[in-house]
Amino acid sequence: MRRIIRYWLDRPPVSTINLARCKYLQFDGTYLKKRHTAIVGIADPNHRSIVIGCYGLKEGERRMEAFCRQLADSGLQPVSVTIDGLKQVQTMLKATWPTVIIQRCLVHIQRQGLSWCRRDPHTAAVKHLRKLFDRVTRIRSTAERDQFITAWQMWEQRFGQPIALRPSRGKVFSDVKRARSLLLYALPHMFCYLEDTQIPSSTNWLEGYFSRLKSRYRQHRGLSPSSCTNYFRWYFHLCKT
Repeated sequence: MRRIIRYWLDRPPVSTINLARCKYLQFDGTYLKKRHTAIVGIADPNHRSIVIGCYGLKEGERRMEAFCRQLADSGLQPVSVTIDGLKQVQTMLKATWPTVIIQRCLVHIQRQGLSWCRRDPHTAAVKHLRKLFDRVTRIRSTAERDQFITAWQMWEQRFGQPIALRPSRGKVFSDVKRARSLLLYALPHMFCYLEDTQIPSSTNWLEGYFSRLKSRYRQHRGLSPSSCTNYFRWYFHLCKT
């Protein structure tokens, strides 16, 4: 059995996926072994499949741009990419595909915003801001989008600008300023999915794929670092969904 495993680990597969058909993508990364080792994945949730995965690569590092340019040269020309909001990733995607639509993952925005606002805020500003974050994933129409933007603009005028001018004192207030900045800079990329229904509004499908990957990886013992790269290449090749 060990000889069979070694035979295939020494012969990684060659991807045969048609990159030209993949137009509406999710892009995300995850960590193994307490953030020491990273995996980056690109998924096509409309076809419910992983497009490509790369072991040992982090979302924000410089090698990512070369990785994406290689995909572009191989025929990948996405219409949209849904991301979790890492600025370096957005810059890299725009540099590789200038016309691509960037959709921010609404689940990430809501989760992080609610965390920064705390579960039981005491001030009126944070209570209203928390209510805005609570609505983020429940917007299904352009009318609801417009109502949300109006509510945000009213909050920004009443609370946001004074908060921005105040110096940060303590972790709680610093987190409120972070929550404001999160929504302020994410807003232009939050509702692209309402204009094109094929654009995924979150990276949930890819995160579910990563969850299954980690569960199966934990069942293995004794994989050497040199074998991990090809193990994951086989995993991405065989486990598309």
